Amino acid sequence: MATPLSTDAVATALTELNGWDGDVLAITRSVTAPTFAAGIRLVDAVAEIADAMDHHPDIDIRWTTITFTCSTHSAHGVTDLDLTLARRINDLAG
Repeated sequence: MATPLSTDAVATALTELNGWDGDVLAITRSVTAPTFAAGIRLVDAVAEIADAMDHHPDIDIRWTTITFTCSTHSAHGVTDLDLTLARRINDLAG
């Protein structure tokens, strides 16, 4: 099982994750896509990565705003898996 990160570890990681905010329970980033279809393509690309990692974010789609929330539910907080997924989402979101 993944180990939850400390408050300091999450705070340090967030300084290096452009656009992400949060705490030891979850980290979140909202992305504004140029069109609804572009947002759906981003969600689809994230889904491919999440399936490959077997670690899935919560995703909220509101027209062109896509919000990703990463938390390891089994660990009841943020783990290294969430930070890795957040970095991968940043790579896709630009």
